[in-house]
Amino acid sequence: MEAPYLQQNQPAGVPPLALTGERTLPDVPEENYWFRRHLAVYEWIAERVAGMTVTDLACGEGYGADVLAGAAAEVIAVDANPEAHAHAVARYRRPNLHFQRDLVENVIGPRDAIVFLQTIEHIVDADELLERIAAAAPLAYISTPNRLTLAPPGAEKSDNPWHLREYTLEEYRGLLSPHFGSVEILGLRHAGRLRAHEWALRLGWDRLHAALGVTDAFYDRFTPAIRAADFSLGTGRLEGALDFLAVCRR
Repeated sequence: MEAPYLQQNQPAGVPPLALTGERTLPDVPEENYWFRRHLAVYEWIAERVAGMTVTDLACGEGYGADVLAGAAAEVIAVDANPEAHAHAVARYRRPNLHFQRDLVENVIGPRDAIVFLQTIEHIVDADELLERIAAAAPLAYISTPNRLTLAPPGAEKSDNPWHLREYTLEEYRGLLSPHFGSVEILGLRHAGRLRAHEWALRLGWDRLHAALGVTDAFYDRFTPAIRAADFSLGTGRLEGALDFLAVCRR
């Protein structure tokens, strides 16, 4: 069995996490695209929760909670996985950042905002959890991948074994709207070098790099170079977005 990818260059005393596909990780070059895709959303939210008390549900490795804590008054970061919790506690230390090992279903308030990213698709009873989130805070940021750009055409979901359900735009809006007074949905798209890469593919770059035998060499350099700025959030053409970010108000 092939060994899993491990985080590289961790600080002393911080146990590296293995890449399992259940969560994304920083410090794994092969995973950098997905890490930056998630980080872009955390950075966008951080600008909007300055001075607030925030709970980051399903915080995973902890990098996003650390970004939020750079702006928020206080962040409580919750995850049930013992390895991820131990790693986060050891790596991310701020006086206003607190990690709790618990189920997301146990969320409580009052808080100013709840952040719940790329996890609703893992939840068995999403409606019950959304009720708890709405009761805990007047503002929630909730994201999920767009099934239409993640799964094969016509499929009910992708082959990700951790996802129980994936949503189209209207399905996602229909899931959230009964639980909040207002729901604004933004779409995450490629920008910068990733947008340029999309155009290159349309012009035949995929055939060219294969013919030249430089596929591995190119992507070994290109993927680690991706940054959060290579993604953008907006309200246009949502049906073709990579991920949906819902800004939900009670």
